[in-house]
Amino acid sequence: MTGAEAQLDNAGTALWLTGWQIEPVLGWTSRRVLAVVGGVRAGRLDYVVHPDGQALSVWMLDVAPRFQRRNLASVMMDALYAAHPTAWIDHGGRTEDGARWWDRYADPAPERNIHNRPPQEWAQYFEAPVVMAQRARNAYENRRLRLEGHSAAEYGHGERLEDVAAQWASAYRPARVERLDPAAGELHGGLRLVLPRALGRVMFDEQRDVAERAERLLDHIGYGSLPPTAGWHTTLGAAFEDLAHEQVFDTAPGTGMTHVAFRVRLGAGQEVPRHDARATWVTYPDSPGIEVELTGMSWRSPQTPWATHFAGFDRPIDAAIAPAAWQDASEQYTARYDEIGELRPGQSPRRAEAAEPFAGREAAIAAMAAKLQEASRRRTAAARLPEPTREVPEHLQGQQPSPPPQWPRPR
Repeated sequence: MTGAEAQLDNAGTALWLTGWQIEPVLGWTSRRVLAVVGGVRAGRLDYVVHPDGQALSVWMLDVAPRFQRRNLASVMMDALYAAHPTAWIDHGGRTEDGARWWDRYADPAPERNIHNRPPQEWAQYFEAPVVMAQRARNAYENRRLRLEGHSAAEYGHGERLEDVAAQWASAYRPARVERLDPAAGELHGGLRLVLPRALGRVMFDEQRDVAERAERLLDHIGYGSLPPTAGWHTTLGAAFEDLAHEQVFDTAPGTGMTHVAFRVRLGAGQEVPRHDARATWVTYPDSPGIEVELTGMSWRSPQTPWATHFAGFDRPIDAAIAPAAWQDASEQYTARYDEIGELRPGQSPRRAEAAEPFAGREAAIAAMAAKLQEASRRRTAAARLPEPTREVPEHLQGQQPSPPPQWPRPR
């Protein structure tokens, strides 16, 4: 199976294990197996995973009509089993088309299918009443369509499903819900855009300074135009994964697309804006324009995702996540940015830092130092002691001192 960083080229079939920003089961992680044929989305398998990775539930298995009868559904399901080799699997209830497909599918690990096993083995992960209802529905579809549907593998000793559901309902343990704190560190969010041809050449020119290229791209995008609807993730890979996922589902993706990811953090002491947080990503619904410190940028072409350009800023750039709607923009945002996110006249990408306490006072400080030094010299002079005098004994007073002896000089 390929990962989000692998090439999705324009030939053959590619499978991509990715995420999707929905939380249908509280605390569980949403994942998706995506099938791409000839560069076109052909099918998807949506599921959720328990935080400990030992249980998953299938929510949707779908293949586009033009790609059906190519075994894609089975390939995606096999990939799901391979990606989670030890997890319990709940296949859920099946539609008529799903029942017909399941009847043809060779389950690679029926011992991990919870419909085949007693509730005491899996009831802590899945609600027994829900599972029993799914089993009843699937059994009905099999009978109606005259399908075997792997019925021989399903666990059962003739108990009524209602009795099993009632017996094991209390064994379910909801997953622990973890929420990301957007003020705890840096987050990554992305944007897709088509660059003017000249700017595109500059952005991918490795002979140019990467930080200068990043700031030139910001001038084009607008410092206040960071995406308001994007998910902001704990990793750069997840941000690019979102963009690639969006690209595949775009019905008119265009040509010459560039994927840009921003690395941001909230300022120290900044009030945390209203947000919707999950374990590894956060969104800002109805953003009024959220000021952030931009600490880095990355960009790539979706055709060559392995050639990614990274730029980090030694000193963060002041930027903002755009407001969801201009009429809801905060006064702080509108004072700095216009309706398209560009800096207003007189505004700088980096606000002036707080001045040093003695900045601009060098001459006054030097004069004061000289004055203090002069005062110190005067005090020292005033306190200087008189020269010491030699007292002469009374009986020698009035007499001239004897000259020192004259010694012959050597010749």
